[in-house]
Parts: sequence; C-alpha cells; structure tokens
Amino acid sequence: MPPVLHRQGWIEVIAGPMFSGKSEELIRRVKRALIARQRVVVFKPRLDNRYHPAYVVSHDGERVEAIPVGRAQEMEAHLDPLPDVVAVDEVQFLDEGLLPLVERLAQRGVRVILAGLDLDFRGEPFGLMPELLARAEFVEKLTAICPRCGAPATRTQRLVNGQPARYTDPVILVGAEEHYEPRCRACHQVRY
Repeated sequence: MPPVLHRQGWIEVIAGPMFSGKSEELIRRVKRALIARQRVVVFKPRLDNRYHPAYVVSHDGERVEAIPVGRAQEMEAHLDPLPDVVAVDEVQFLDEGLLPLVERLAQRGVRVILAGLDLDFRGEPFGLMPELLARAEFVEKLTAICPRCGAPATRTQRLVNGQPARYTDPVILVGAEEHYEPRCRACHQVRY
C-alpha cells in the first residue's frame, strides 16, 4: 500500500492472472478509502457482466458498486466534482482513452487504482496493461495457485471443451471457471 500523501495523486496497478485476487484487492482498497471518508468512484467495463452488471464482484462474493462503461471517455461525466479516489476493474478491456485520463487524474491529485489481467490466455501482454504498469507509481503483481502442480500461477489458461485454447482464438472471451483456470509457466499451454 502506498504512503498517504496529502492531495498528491498517483496510479496503482494490481495485476495478475485470473483467480489471483485482483478484484478482491481493489475492493479492499476501495472499502478502506470509504472508511476514511474519501469520495470514491468505481468503474468497470460494461463487457464484464459475469457476476453483476453494476458491481465489481470478486470470486469469493465481495462486492462494491460500480459504474459500467463501454469506453474510458464515458467516465468523465462521473468525475465532477473530482473524487479523491477513482478505481477501475478489468482495465484490460478498456480503450486507449484510459491512459490520458488516468494521467490527468493523478496529476490533479486523485489516487487511481487499476486492476486487470497483465497477460492474455496466450501469455502475451494484455491490452493497455503494459503501458499502465510502466506509468504506475505502485504495482502489485498477484499470483494464484496452479491447480495442476501447486506452484504459483502467473498465467491464465483458457480451456475449450477441456482442452487448451488455440493461439488464433479471439483474445477476449468473458468468463470464469467455465473457461479459465490459473496456471504456472510450466503448466500453461496454448495450441498453435
């Protein structure tokens, strides 16, 4: 957790594979900010409606209300007056407009908390995450547990009919346990 700096903004990124606790950690940080009586606005991509269309929900059922958006530009309408904290879950699904927005927010003294997958199912950098990781003042990379061998899982395995997905499959397929599981580097597979 970063130090509390009076009205100095920054960017925090919570990264890792599916089932590593990214949303859970984002929710934890948001709840602490709310306890501190800070004004918090939470966003999530409209595309991610796995558990609830208007809440960020962790796999263990923790949740916090969120504004669903299709593009980063839609967030601007909800940022007046300027909040103390802006949190965004599943940032890998958002467009490039998020980059200048989070930079402006941090520059204006807002704490920006972002959570998302750093690698796609192929093991390749996912969406905006490399750029966000490079710009962040604080980065926390979480791991899950590989169900095959018990090692720290840093990758997300997509399964299609129980088999590893093909490299050429579409990158975005929203789902949970029915399509994905965490894997370590050695157990992660992609069919070419």
